Amino acid sequence: MFVSEEMIARVIPKNRFLAVLYATILGAFFPACECGIVPIVRRLLLKGVPLHAGIAFMLTGPIINPIVLFSTYIAFGNQWDMVLYRSGLAFIVAMTVGIILSYQFKGNQLLEKGKMNTHHHHHHHSKGQSFKSKFADMLRHAVDEFFSVGKYLILGAFIAATMQTYLKTSTLLDIGQTDITSSLVMMVLAFVMSLCSEADAFIASSFSSTFSVGSIVAFLVFGPMVDIKNTLMMLSVFNKRFIFILIGYIALFVLVGSLLI
Repeated sequence: MFVSEEMIARVIPKNRFLAVLYATILGAFFPACECGIVPIVRRLLLKGVPLHAGIAFMLTGPIINPIVLFSTYIAFGNQWDMVLYRSGLAFIVAMTVGIILSYQFKGNQLLEKGKMNTHHHHHHHSKGQSFKSKFADMLRHAVDEFFSVGKYLILGAFIAATMQTYLKTSTLLDIGQTDITSSLVMMVLAFVMSLCSEADAFIASSFSSTFSVGSIVAFLVFGPMVDIKNTLMMLSVFNKRFIFILIGYIALFVLVGSLLI
């Protein structure tokens, strides 16, 4: 497309800490909903971006971008506190997870079929391509991504809608009586509801009188990082073992962070 492997290699630092830091900050400049960020990250990994940098971008892209932060600001009555808590915890979680993954995993952890689907179109790219050719490639890649990953997005939306219908919120409220359980309940709720990060703050604000600030932050951070829809999409792209470990790290650090707020 418009970004070559060489360009990506020049932009991402070789140092693992700096690579994670750069990718985490990069999420602020490329607004992306969690519904569509998994295919973006897959393409970045296939272009040579390290796994730890790609995951860091995937975790912060749907949260710390200006659109989401502004909606959070509006949803909580033009108060900056929740914006800072949300962006701060998301940044720390992404940095921590990214650095840990850089030591634990080698390679991009993509499924072989995911590599095959995208590599087929990479080899004919050249620096001499016209804008028209690049634009045609971009449309072709978009169609490929829609059909390869879109079915999981649709399935995830169906499951989320079903669980919202049959899982009573009152039951979750009864469980969340302590700091730990309230954060866990809000994380489960975020996973089940599978809301887009541009709108979830308005739902979260409705729980302000019922749940603690920390548990609401857990809802706002965990949901965009892990929900039903993007979990199914990740299962279509990454190795299962990697996904389970990734979700475990995210859940742990979001929970700990929410308890410290």
